[in-house]
Amino acid sequence: MKTVAALYIDPRGPYPKMPGVDCWDETRDAKLYDGPHPVVAHPPCGPWGALRHMRVPNRERRTGDADCAAFAIAAVRARGGVLEQPAGSKMFEAFALPKPGASDEHGFTVEVEQVAWGHPARKKTWLYIVGVARSVVAAGILTGGTVTHWVSGGRNPLRKNGRCGGGIVPPGIKVCSAQQRRRTPPAFAEWLVSLARSVQR
Repeated sequence: MKTVAALYIDPRGPYPKMPGVDCWDETRDAKLYDGPHPVVAHPPCGPWGALRHMRVPNRERRTGDADCAAFAIAAVRARGGVLEQPAGSKMFEAFALPKPGASDEHGFTVEVEQVAWGHPARKKTWLYIVGVARSVVAAGILTGGTVTHWVSGGRNPLRKNGRCGGGIVPPGIKVCSAQQRRRTPPAFAEWLVSLARSVQR
């Protein structure tokens, strides 16, 4: 089994339970990772995501600064693997990464919805992938799923875009807690690790 390094992960999430995964959480500085394994990188989205106005930098410690993005991108490009960010992440503009459907000299980006892997919200996600054949990625993309929660938003249609810029929450749909927003479905983590294991460099 090829070992995969999972960078910037939640120690309570699915990665520590997976065999063959070298986990780098807050107790390790992922900016020190120098191979040799392919990676699955979840750099903090606080500085880049739609909810960046809610971040509290002094609570984010070593893994929460914007420098993490540069190191994560460099690791994926050097070792191959996958970098994960919320759809629309400003990281892609800041570092000139390709948007979904486009590619650069290193890799390409696709958009998926984590609800297809068991997340309660749609949770659109951009994956920047290096060293994996497009056909392998396409074969593993799931669709469907049942949306029971909204990542963010409000119920007052008079407020532009709802609370937190997340749109108007449909009737019968709950709003995700902060923990639910961050959570990575185990099946999604397993797929990302499988992509990293299929890296051909």
